[in-house]
Amino acid sequence: MDYSALANLLFPDITKTIADYEKQYPPRNLPEGAVVTRIAPSPTGFVHLGNLYNAIGERLAHQTGGVFYLRIEDTDQKREVAGAVEAVIDAMNFYGVHFDEGVTKDGESGAYGPYRQRQRRELYQTVAKSLVLRGLAYPCFCTEEDLSAMHEAQEAAKENYGYYGKYAVWRDRPIEDIQSELEKGTEWVLRFRSEGDANQMIPVLDGIRGELKVQENYTDFVLLKSDGIPTYHFAHVCDDHFMRTTHVIRDESWLATLPIHVQLFDTLGWQRPVYCHTATLMKMDGSSKRKLSKRKDPELALSYYHEVGYPQEATWLYLLTVLNSNFEEWHLANPDADSREFTFSLEKMSTSGSLFDLEKLDNISKEYLSRQSAEFVYDGLLAWALHYDAALADRMTKKPDFFKAAINVGRGGEKPRKDYGNWKDAAAFLSFYDAETFALVDECPERADGSMRNEILNRYLDTLSFADTQEEWFAKVKELTEELGYAAQPKKYKKNPELYKGSIVDVTNLLRVALTGRQNAPDIREISQVLGEAETRRRLSAYRN
Repeated sequence: MDYSALANLLFPDITKTIADYEKQYPPRNLPEGAVVTRIAPSPTGFVHLGNLYNAIGERLAHQTGGVFYLRIEDTDQKREVAGAVEAVIDAMNFYGVHFDEGVTKDGESGAYGPYRQRQRRELYQTVAKSLVLRGLAYPCFCTEEDLSAMHEAQEAAKENYGYYGKYAVWRDRPIEDIQSELEKGTEWVLRFRSEGDANQMIPVLDGIRGELKVQENYTDFVLLKSDGIPTYHFAHVCDDHFMRTTHVIRDESWLATLPIHVQLFDTLGWQRPVYCHTATLMKMDGSSKRKLSKRKDPELALSYYHEVGYPQEATWLYLLTVLNSNFEEWHLANPDADSREFTFSLEKMSTSGSLFDLEKLDNISKEYLSRQSAEFVYDGLLAWALHYDAALADRMTKKPDFFKAAINVGRGGEKPRKDYGNWKDAAAFLSFYDAETFALVDECPERADGSMRNEILNRYLDTLSFADTQEEWFAKVKELTEELGYAAQPKKYKKNPELYKGSIVDVTNLLRVALTGRQNAPDIREISQVLGEAETRRRLSAYRN
């Protein structure tokens, strides 16, 4: 075979060489040990948790003086959605993930572009032509029907699937056959000519899992599709080499095709990047684990966390507990430190399915929000409401001091309240303060209902004074409780229930329901101070039978 003739037949317009691109994209001038990595999503419009999970590469790059960039893998135009790139950039910006170079809303920035794969067609074809020239790639004119028949034959013979050996029918065809098909306009793909052995295991260093032994690739996989656009396997190898990527952080689902990727790097004589295969995000489904599903699990979409309103830092606090086994210990020792102060480590990442637990995220977020100032919570809630609850945003902007006072109830001290972990829950919880959104949620406590409801409320209204201190207020409530036949100490009622109508818990829960519509609410006196005397008396009076 005259490989030079074949290369020129297949790629007559390609005049550049790999050496030209090596010169165009020289090694980066960075400190020793600097990490260059990226996220490279497809523009499908679905920005998912895995994108943020793998964007931890930004911290790895920046803590080593390296580079983090955004590349868009748009080789599959059928899946591309308008506005998808902007959605990725907005989502990453929202979570404080910043790119040093790559695709931007206005185009792109950086010396190693283009950063959209469809714009790098000539580069891929230059590399492909170099493989043809070396006798390591060839055109294949098999139809879908041919490939389907091949698959059926392999299945019947219980042989490995793939295009190899006797099934690689175009591997050694003469140039005359190839030229004949080209003249007829038959569609073709370019395949890699693999010399791999299915019985050979090769070592691969994984930045998370250590040294792996993987089966050498033996199939003649596709490099270029019929439209001249590369497959993911070929494109990412070319891009990561010429963009001088040192670390490829991606989901463990790519482990199956790792042999193809390292074979390409080795064949082209390029240094392999350090592949870092992260554990797949899992969730409990009954008593078993399964992968997070786009169809079943709304929490897979990154937009879910924005819509529900988990604060960005709280989300990172949770993700870092999943990503690095030593983060929780660090956070306990540094509860008020910014998570970016934590030194992220690949070696501390899990190698088995990472269990994603929304309840744990909520608990971490509640703890985080409980430690923030009322001003911080007000600003965060308002920013969320401007997107998702216009009526609340309007009320908040008209009465900022009122809402800040409401948010501040139960805040501070050694044991601050942890009533909500996201802005949606905060909006629901704080709704009782505003007369426009007040609603009765819980029933009146059974032991304080009936004829006792009016007696308790009337006595409380008669003795209520907004000039009282907390101690004076509680003393009056305690006195009222005992005079009406309730135990001032819950344990006394529990020990001898026949002696009392109930306990002080029943009395105070009645007052809570009257003022807030629910039994689980902050301190009654603090709530009253925020509501003001007129509104407090109005609600208490309205709750009488």
